[in-house]
Amino acid sequence: MDAVLDRLTNFFDWLGALADRPSHRALGFLLGFPTAAVIGTAVWLTPSEKGFGTHTQLGLSGCAMLTFTGWPCPMCGMTTTFSLMAHLRPIDAFFNQPFGVILFTLTLLTALVGTVDLLTGRGLLRASMRWIGRREQILAFGLLIGMIGGWVYKCIRMHPDLLG
Repeated sequence: MDAVLDRLTNFFDWLGALADRPSHRALGFLLGFPTAAVIGTAVWLTPSEKGFGTHTQLGLSGCAMLTFTGWPCPMCGMTTTFSLMAHLRPIDAFFNQPFGVILFTLTLLTALVGTVDLLTGRGLLRASMRWIGRREQILAFGLLIGMIGGWVYKCIRMHPDLLG
């Protein structure tokens, strides 16, 4: 427990040492507003019980790939998963599209970082980008594997006969 408190103390000391700049606040707004809008939209939508198609509530048409081929696209079920997460149904969201849970969490973290920078001007976004920049290849590879894995999972869920 002491180690956790020490880490939190170090984090807040580090955050307090960052300079308060108007440019940090502007970047916080530019990052925080759109990602918060995505989260807000997910709250507003009603998750589809089918596990896909929630985006049609926004006036968009159904998925062309699913309509023409009968197979889901790589992002199939993401809007539904975001809405499930926003409605505090993480288990349903995970079983709908596991990679969507990861993307929702990253979107929420991004909105929080943007909001912190907007309110404090401390440059948390820039510090985060430096951290990400040092790990860019492994993070990109992980996201690609996650997207492919989520797509395969969704294909199996929609076509269980694939497993025999």
